[in-house]
Amino acid sequence: MDGHRVFRMSFASIHPLYVQKAEKKGRSRAEVDEVIRWLTGYDEAGLEEAIDDGRDLATFFANAPAMNPNAELITGVVCGVRVEQIDDPLMQQIRYMDKLVDELARGKKMASILRSPGAATVSAAPRSR
Repeated sequence: MDGHRVFRMSFASIHPLYVQKAEKKGRSRAEVDEVIRWLTGYDEAGLEEAIDDGRDLATFFANAPAMNPNAELITGVVCGVRVEQIDDPLMQQIRYMDKLVDELARGKKMASILRSPGAATVSAAPRSR
């Protein structure tokens, strides 16, 4: 776990980058926070606490109240790597979060991003083998 520099980055340092990315595309901080809360189970107060206390990403995910069971429906490429093929669970969780923010910034509908039942998404479609 200590081998990846990203694990030691503070959540407070990347959160504004996520917000900035989304706002450039006409989305809001509230929407960024919504997708992060959906993934991790944090409530608004818990997410603010995670930002304020400077916890690193390893601690942020270790303390997540409940990772969303539908997170396994998140597929696609982040930083040239397919998120569904990442072996390290912590790295996969971080990349899931990256992917959700990417989808938000690309203008996907919130129902699709949050893998709501009935929301047709290309990234959540079953793969043929």
